Amino acid sequence: MKTISETGSNTTIRERLGLRPIINVSGTMTTLGASIIVPEAISAMAEIASQWVEMDDLQRAASAIVARLTGGEAGFITACCASGITMAVAGAMTGTNLLAIERLPDDTEGLKSEVVIQLGHIVNYGAPIDQSARVAGAKVVPAGTVSVTQDYHVREAINERTAAALYVVAHHTVQYGMLSLEEFCETCHAKGVPVIVDAASEYDLRSFLARGADIVVYSGHKFLSGPTSGIVTGRKDLVRAAYLQNRGVARAMKVGKESIAGTMAALEAWEKRDHAGIRRREEAALNLWKEALQGIAGIGAQIIPDPTANPLDRLQVFVRPESRFTAAGLASALAAGSPPVIVRNHEVERGHFFLDPCNLHPGEAEIVAECLRAVLTAKERPADAMKAARKDSAGTLRWPD
Repeated sequence: MKTISETGSNTTIRERLGLRPIINVSGTMTTLGASIIVPEAISAMAEIASQWVEMDDLQRAASAIVARLTGGEAGFITACCASGITMAVAGAMTGTNLLAIERLPDDTEGLKSEVVIQLGHIVNYGAPIDQSARVAGAKVVPAGTVSVTQDYHVREAINERTAAALYVVAHHTVQYGMLSLEEFCETCHAKGVPVIVDAASEYDLRSFLARGADIVVYSGHKFLSGPTSGIVTGRKDLVRAAYLQNRGVARAMKVGKESIAGTMAALEAWEKRDHAGIRRREEAALNLWKEALQGIAGIGAQIIPDPTANPLDRLQVFVRPESRFTAAGLASALAAGSPPVIVRNHEVERGHFFLDPCNLHPGEAEIVAECLRAVLTAKERPADAMKAARKDSAGTLRWPD
């Protein structure tokens, strides 16, 4: 592999670093780089990179933009949504007690230190979500069961040690039988407990506060298409307490001036974005892929809406034995192709995967359609075409080899 300094005028950075030129039809996934950063954010990051700034003042400027777009009283930018959750939980525990902030996470004497969450919301987004609370020194208290949570499950989980409650909005959560956000907030607020919402992958920047949440955490690098970052917004007292965690556990989560400026620019670009035009392009890609799969034995496809009501659709691809593939095998074959096509494969054990159109460069929708037909109409199948979906950590444990 060439060193970074051995650059050629006709090579891309991926080529220089020896990285595969993947096409992402999986979605706004952190493991794939999250999103394509909008030009406005790239420009803001480049402009501020050589400048000195007073970081608290930069965050004050960010607060005004975050508040305007979300309807919160205040806000700030942090390293990512996971760090935003940790900071919000820690802030609910310590308030503005600077000594308590320095004592976290191991010394919680005299503090409320429990966080209630519905059991069906304890998801893994690359790390277990409850760990974001535990990093702050909190104890996570699950409420309800995987299949159902009643209001009394949450009510009885709250006691004099409860600092906050966490509500998760994600396609990974159990999508039925859980309390709605309104029900969850009503139950928690009746006991004087603030509600933190993890809305990392959500388009809607305003409704969660409007529906009762006290503090909401968004990703700045997913649908907003900013640099890797998290956005914390909501009640000023809770936001202030969360921000002060930069003097404690969040020191390890600090965000640079470039990411703050880039996220601010991405937020402002969001106000002006041609959302309808983007939706039309995404729909065109979905229809192209659906048409490419028609008539192929053992393959079905349908366009389905996002499960958390984001304004986007995906193509669900059903893989039956007649195709001489399993869903896991077909996903692997596409990922091994040239170019590699990375699908949304978190449900392959159920016999299907998804194609997400929200991260395409111009011309890539057509390439994906060609790859689908080429793999599925080839006479020969790869050796692992019929492989079963398995959880295998071996590759993870080999890094960096």
